[in-house]
Amino acid sequence: MPFRKVQPEKLSATVVRQIEQLILRGILRPGERLPAERDLAERLGVSRPSLREAIAELHEGGLLVSRAGAGVFVGDVLGSAFSPALIRLMNGHDEAVYDYISFRRDMEGLAAERASRLGSDYDLQVVDAIFRKMEAAHLKRDPTDEAELDAQFHMAIVEASHNVIMLHMMRSMFELLKQGVFYSRQIMFRNRITREQLLDQHRAINTGLQARNAQAARAAVERHMDYVEQALTEQVRAERNEEVARQRLEHERGR
Repeated sequence: MPFRKVQPEKLSATVVRQIEQLILRGILRPGERLPAERDLAERLGVSRPSLREAIAELHEGGLLVSRAGAGVFVGDVLGSAFSPALIRLMNGHDEAVYDYISFRRDMEGLAAERASRLGSDYDLQVVDAIFRKMEAAHLKRDPTDEAELDAQFHMAIVEASHNVIMLHMMRSMFELLKQGVFYSRQIMFRNRITREQLLDQHRAINTGLQARNAQAARAAVERHMDYVEQALTEQVRAERNEEVARQRLEHERGR
C-alpha cells in the first residue's frame, strides 16, 4: 500500500514556508526589514532557536539577507530579472521604450480585468486609497509625489490581480522604470495639461475597477498607455526640434 507514516513537521520548516509565501505573494517586498528577532518569534509563536534556524535556511537560499547592526531584510529577489548588460542595451535604444509601453498595455490591461473579477474588496480599497492620494498630490506644483503614486497605483492593480508570476514580473519592470531605464516619469508630469489628462485617465481606471466592470477597466488602461506612448513621442519630437533650432541660432549668431 502507498502509505507512509506521517512525520511531524519542524517548527522552523513551518516558519520557512510562511515567510516564503509572504515573499512569493509580494506582501514582503525586496529590501523590507523583518521585525526584531524577539518580536518576530512572538508573532509566529515559535522559540527564538527555531526562528534562527528558519532565518538561516532562508538566508542560505538568498531570500533573506543580514546587515550588521541593522537586522534581517528581504533579499533583492528582483535583481536577476534583467542582466546589467541588457539594462544598458535597453537604455540606449528608443525601440525598447515603445516595446515596454506595448508590454505594459497588454499586461496591465489583463491585470485590471483580473482585478475587477478576482480582487477582494480590500484590494480595490487599496487602489482607491492610492488614487485619492494622487488627487491630493495633483494639487502640488512639484509633480514628484504624483509621479511616485502613479507607479504605486499601477502596481496595486497588478497585486489585486492575484497572479504571483505577473506580480513579480511587473514589479521588476517598474523597478527599471523608477531607475529611468525606459523613460523619466518626471517628463510625463512636467506639463500641467498632461498632468490633468493623466489624472483623468487614472480616475477612469479606478472607476472601472470599483464598479467591477472588467471591460471598462481594461479599456481605460489601454487608453492610458496609448496616451503615454503618444506623449513620449511628442516629447522626443519636441526635444529634437529644439536641438535643431538651437543649432540654427548658433549658426546665425556666428555669421
